[in-house]
Amino acid sequence: MNHKPADLPRGPLRPIELATGAVMAGLTVGLITVGSLVPMAAALQLVAAVPLGLLAHRYRLRALVTATVAAGLVTFVAAGIMPALGVLGAATIAGIVGIVKRRGGGFAAVLALGLVAGLGWGLFSVASLLLFARTRQLFFDAIRSTAEGINNLAERQAQLEPLGRMATEATDAVLRWWWLYIGGSVALGVFVSTVVSWFVLGSVLDRLRWLPGSDRLDAPEDDRQIAPLPVALHGVGFRYPGAAADALADIDLTIRPGEFVAVVGHNGSGKSTLTRVLAGRPPTSGAVDRPGSAGLGKLGGTALVLQRPESQTLGVSVADDVVWGLPPELAAQVDVDALLAEVGLDGMGRRETATLSGGQQQRLAVAAALARRPALLIADEATSMIDPDGRRDLVALLARLPERHGTAVVLVTHHEADASAANRVIHLAQGRMVDRLAAWPQPARDRRRAPMGEPILELAGVRHTYNRGTPWEAPALHGVDLSVRRGEALLVVGGNGSGKSTLAWIIAGLIAPSEGRCELRGTPVDKQIGRVTLAFQHSRLQLQKQTVGEEIADWGGRATGSGAVGRALDAVGLDRAFAARSVDELSGGQAKRVVLAAMVASHPQVVVLDEPLAGLDPQGRAEVVELLARLRDSGLTLIVISHDVADVSVVCDRTVHLDSGVIVETARQTVGAVAALTEPLWRLDNSRNEPGNGVAR
Repeated sequence: MNHKPADLPRGPLRPIELATGAVMAGLTVGLITVGSLVPMAAALQLVAAVPLGLLAHRYRLRALVTATVAAGLVTFVAAGIMPALGVLGAATIAGIVGIVKRRGGGFAAVLALGLVAGLGWGLFSVASLLLFARTRQLFFDAIRSTAEGINNLAERQAQLEPLGRMATEATDAVLRWWWLYIGGSVALGVFVSTVVSWFVLGSVLDRLRWLPGSDRLDAPEDDRQIAPLPVALHGVGFRYPGAAADALADIDLTIRPGEFVAVVGHNGSGKSTLTRVLAGRPPTSGAVDRPGSAGLGKLGGTALVLQRPESQTLGVSVADDVVWGLPPELAAQVDVDALLAEVGLDGMGRRETATLSGGQQQRLAVAAALARRPALLIADEATSMIDPDGRRDLVALLARLPERHGTAVVLVTHHEADASAANRVIHLAQGRMVDRLAAWPQPARDRRRAPMGEPILELAGVRHTYNRGTPWEAPALHGVDLSVRRGEALLVVGGNGSGKSTLAWIIAGLIAPSEGRCELRGTPVDKQIGRVTLAFQHSRLQLQKQTVGEEIADWGGRATGSGAVGRALDAVGLDRAFAARSVDELSGGQAKRVVLAAMVASHPQVVVLDEPLAGLDPQGRAEVVELLARLRDSGLTLIVISHDVADVSVVCDRTVHLDSGVIVETARQTVGAVAALTEPLWRLDNSRNEPGNGVAR
């Protein structure tokens, strides 16, 4: 995305600029510090300009300056003055190249700015040595000592004696006219580096142009008093830049203080876009009336709890995270212990946020939102990544907020059962409000069509402890024994925090167990990376290329041509035309299919899927389950880690129940027993789709 100067906002730095600047500054600090302290890693300093160049290319100069100052100070503390100056030098070159690229300038502009920057750095180096006389003297003494050493060595060999004298004379000349030599060499170095970076760094920025750089929550400044409610939407529509169709159309909706409203719809129905409008982003058509500003993230304004709680967790400890970002005087007024008790985290204020389960992180996100005393709290798919018990608890917590705090709650979900607690239910389909949704399919049991083979994966006495031997030691697995046969589809179930994801990473070989063994065909899995592949819970994090075809080809290796890409897409039920599709245009279900297609192209022996149905609506879940059956029947060994038992169990041969890091039950009967626990949810889901159920209570 190429920004023009007119596209850039004015005023204080926006959240997207601060967040991106923080990330890019952190990358720069790491590259410069490691490159300066580790001799074998000195080349890292050469790429330190890339993060800052991307920042200058996307955002305002003040964002680059802010990130540079922060990175320079941290680098100075960590590594000293010279690496800190390296950060400033990298920022100078990155700023020139990035800004010229953003403004559509050419090589002539780079030459002119490079010359100015070179002269500036040259004058700076001379002025610094003039100002710090003792440092200058030490520097000169070091140069003289080096020249004398060369001369002494040369005098031992008659044929080298002239070379020694030349070194001494050259040193004397340089030190006599030091301001000219040092200033000139620094200026020339900066100028040449800028010119070279125009071609090298500029090429990198051109290749990264496709990366998204906009904030979907970004809204213009609203100087009115914070008063988000009541909010009324009149014929509201929204179309994203470059999109062929509206994400929302003709929405008429009013949210009043103290209401609990649920918004239900399929993936891609416009639910998240609606939350953006409610949070303050102006629509592209229609009108939004509210008495003041939405005040997103501000005291008494609008709070947003998102699908992935870890993306909102900023504090190291639970108590710190609750008041993170609040001014000290407001943070002091927050009763952190009372808020944590209200959301079910009583006594956990000193716990590290990294040790919390997914459900606990979502509760923490709600506590942090309540610390700002919001008039409107929007939970956007906040229940989709947690187990059924955690989902019920979180919905019950949200349902109590209007009565206890007077906070209006908007719950966005694709689970009709979650919506049953709301005062009103709004159904969305293809960006429009409808009376009810079409009946959602349930995955059908698919009998296997190919026999299983011999055992291929063996785990014996597997234990794992994070941060072992430190005060932050956190045991995750406590002696897991497991055998998986070739072509088997194994389901691993358990609540949030039971150790499922840790088990997935060990099976994939990404981490070695603290104790025990995990072997694929008799060889430790961590010694044969790539033979077992892992599909992350958040599929978009695994898609690193611009298009679907490039992604699949990258997984498959150099020999993967268009034919192999097409066959991989066939295997996961996607049209071959998807090869040209940008990964940013994929829905959640499509992204999961593309990851699986890429895995098929890499020819793994075992595929581990961590929560493959998380965040998908029932239609998407049914499609992915059908895909898993197809991959199972092709002979691929599948290990599915999921809390969506009722859906996934229909294609799995066996279920392993993990509880607190221990396998407590392994039997086919476990599938029926655990699925029975979720049956009331399915019954409620289906009953809610009957005619006349468009509005609840």
